[in-house]
Amino acid sequence: MHTIALSRATAGDIERQVQKVLRGLGNPEPPLRLDDVRALQRLDRGYYSSSEDGVLREMISRMTVAGQQILARPTLLLDVVRKFDLRALYLPDRKRILLDEAQPTPKQRWNEAHEIGHSILDWHADLMLGDHEQSLTPACHAQIEAEANYAAGQLLFLQDRFVSEANDTAPALDAVRALKAGFGNTYTTTFWRYIESSHGELPMLGMIGGHPRRGSALTTQMPFRYIIESPAFRRMFPPSSPAALQAIVKAYCGGQRAGPLGSGEALLTDRNGITHVFCFESFFNSYDCLTLGIYQRPYANAVGF
Repeated sequence: MHTIALSRATAGDIERQVQKVLRGLGNPEPPLRLDDVRALQRLDRGYYSSSEDGVLREMISRMTVAGQQILARPTLLLDVVRKFDLRALYLPDRKRILLDEAQPTPKQRWNEAHEIGHSILDWHADLMLGDHEQSLTPACHAQIEAEANYAAGQLLFLQDRFVSEANDTAPALDAVRALKAGFGNTYTTTFWRYIESSHGELPMLGMIGGHPRRGSALTTQMPFRYIIESPAFRRMFPPSSPAALQAIVKAYCGGQRAGPLGSGEALLTDRNGITHVFCFESFFNSYDCLTLGIYQRPYANAVGF
């Protein structure tokens, strides 16, 4: 799926809310401590298990899920958690974040930041009680999830601090790896943020999916979970066909179990019908294949291509 592009007005509103939080923390150095954010926002954090309902039984007495009222029926919430495969919940009326304890610790960091994002965006409290599609229209749900993701990225990457450091790098997956270590976030979230926020005039394209040569639950029609386009890419190029991008990746990728899978050049056509050369490289981190495409030059200027 392609990511949802927020309007400049919405992104600006989110950035201002995050800026207030970071200013309240004294503009901290990376990596950001989410415990400090929760303390500032007076948020509580708990954990639940998708296989056990003890925590939910203990704490949930009244909330609305999927249009139904829960009165001393926390098992209904557990049913929703299982049905929608939720990784985290934010309960606005209790200012409480619940994380799935079965998730790996690095992923819990992003999930927690995402729910904090919901909490600092005032307009979300009236739209949601839990993170599930039956409480909202699909379009509305997708919008507020995109907004919470944007807020999470702004928090975890300390807004302009990440942008400044990313812009000082040569665009490549090696740069993403270095920034991952400095900001304490996952490879995948750092990759996403790098494409969305750095090197503003450079068209970049990112894909997140399964290993291209070791089988995947993804289909040929939908080979990637996410396709990420930089602002410059969106301005210059139309959305790319997932099947065409899959063919590009498979053409150069090897069968390594982890680490770099290879690189290669490929052609993409812009909105005016002009062809351009991109360099693609892929890295497998044992559960996701991350592919980064970087603009090189117009095809007319390519030598020996």
